[in-house]
Amino acid sequence: MEWPRTREFRDRHDAGRALAHALAGFRGQDVVVLGLPRGGVPVADVVARALDVPLDVLVVRKLGVPVQPELAMGAIGEGGVRVLNDTVVRHCGLTEQDIARAEAREREVLDDRVRRLRGGRAPRSLVGRTAIVVDDGVATGATARAGCLVAHQLGAARVVVAAPVAAADAQALLGQVADEVVLLEVPDRFGSVGRFYRDFAQVSDGEVTEILEASRRDHPDAPEAGGSAPEPTVEEVEVRAGETLLQGTLSLPADAGAIVLFAHGSGSSRHSSRNRFVAQRLNQRGLGTLLFDLLTPDEGDDRELVFDVELLAGRLLGATHWLRARPGLEHLPIGYFGASTGAAAALWAAASPDARIGAVVSRGGRPDLAAARAGQVTSPTLLVVGGADEAVLDLNRRTRALMPGVVELAVVPGASHLFPEPGALDTVADLAGTWFLRHLVGALGSTEPGSDA
Repeated sequence: MEWPRTREFRDRHDAGRALAHALAGFRGQDVVVLGLPRGGVPVADVVARALDVPLDVLVVRKLGVPVQPELAMGAIGEGGVRVLNDTVVRHCGLTEQDIARAEAREREVLDDRVRRLRGGRAPRSLVGRTAIVVDDGVATGATARAGCLVAHQLGAARVVVAAPVAAADAQALLGQVADEVVLLEVPDRFGSVGRFYRDFAQVSDGEVTEILEASRRDHPDAPEAGGSAPEPTVEEVEVRAGETLLQGTLSLPADAGAIVLFAHGSGSSRHSSRNRFVAQRLNQRGLGTLLFDLLTPDEGDDRELVFDVELLAGRLLGATHWLRARPGLEHLPIGYFGASTGAAAALWAAASPDARIGAVVSRGGRPDLAAARAGQVTSPTLLVVGGADEAVLDLNRRTRALMPGVVELAVVPGASHLFPEPGALDTVADLAGTWFLRHLVGALGSTEPGSDA
């Protein structure tokens, strides 16, 4: 059956030229064009060249409901990003284990595709920039929608989705997750994307890789994966918390966009290897860090003080005020990263009206120890728990239900309490970095991380 259509594109390059004309107003702005693989990348390449801006690929995977895979319960992207449709999750009665198993399967596929398409190159930073998500056509909108949500999570200040042609139903869905939707054709009868192209040949992984390599040469604004970022300035400091002096390590990358204070767990200190690993990864992403001892050496031997969450929170709050008083750091946003009992201290301190904390991340935390203050925490909070850490996972679920603000629970599949499994702590660091960049550096307006996917 032949349906009427208002335009037929010669090929993806022709479609890209037409789309670039519609997006001409973005020329000269801080923009990254993101092609959805594989067919969206040649279209995005023409757009990026016309606007004279960087190009990158946006690799995403839909998370389908286990018994109904065509129904999306969320989406995942690079850097440990995950967004969930809380309505679908609740309606289908899905557990964290259900979600973790689905994510583990899709993450394996996503990571393999990233390796093939990027060839070891790091993704371009989206933090504070406008991301234009481009596809060669949008039928159901599931992939483009996931791409928009992931771009938001990666710190984009504004997300625009653009395509030469889209189904009318998809147009409405995209409007829910993008700041702007640019579509050249929205026919009443859609059929398929290929129907609007004379030449709709399949795009290979090799073609995508070649396009990305050419763009890197023209716009080399991102470091190569495995390359070394400039070393941060590291200073051993004495942190004053009230009348107490505490030893700390302050690391500041050049032009740090924010600072994260670390609250260690019981029996640990500023020398915690796990916290230092995460801090280094945050430094590499342009975030300053302060690791400091919550207790003095003499106090550290007192088990009652180790679990005195109110005291630990007071020390963290004191360190926050000390940091804000340092010249040159007065106006930087501040976040908290807490582990174990330190996570409880972070939530307790964040609940204080004068804390003004932009975001909190808990690693294997005991937020239940701060349950009395959980209802007063409005800072966006990410609770990261190992999938095998069942008792702590249950405590995190219960505490999440008490918190009124933006709260997400991220489960690292197969990880135990201290995340010693291969790659587990890498995932924690990626999740934390993305969360802090999004909420401390890249304000996104009304789109929340728990939005429908």
